Amino acid sequence: MSVKERSELFSKFFEKATLFAICLSIFFTLFNTPSYAAKTSMTGDYAKDTISVVKTLQIAVETPKNSPDKDEVRNESLALITDYISRYRNRGMVNKTQSFTTMQTALNAMAGHYKNFAARPLPEKLKERLTKEFSLAEKMVLRES
Repeated sequence: MSVKERSELFSKFFEKATLFAICLSIFFTLFNTPSYAAKTSMTGDYAKDTISVVKTLQIAVETPKNSPDKDEVRNESLALITDYISRYRNRGMVNKTQSFTTMQTALNAMAGHYKNFAARPLPEKLKERLTKEFSLAEKMVLRES
């Protein structure tokens, strides 16, 4: 084996070893960081959480369209909706109740409007519907518990 062949062989080996080291460092950097559970505002008590969400979102529905903090209210409402649905959607004892179905319908309508028409305020028809469904869900959850 000549010196030239050895040189080429060494450079190929060095190149592959360098790429392997870079891949390993990327792998350990990305997958070695600890994961944290998201904080939740839900207590785990379905009735209390439902009433709390209803009260909070009713305030959001009643927020005037020219309010300076409407974007903050929208973002907080979306976070609360996501938190509530994530907590109770997969619970068999809860997700079959009428109160949850009514809440889920109202929350989907509200979140859908906020996500698709972020710049627009809630229309009056939707406000009336949400108010009705929130009060109905609140009554149902009190009756069910």
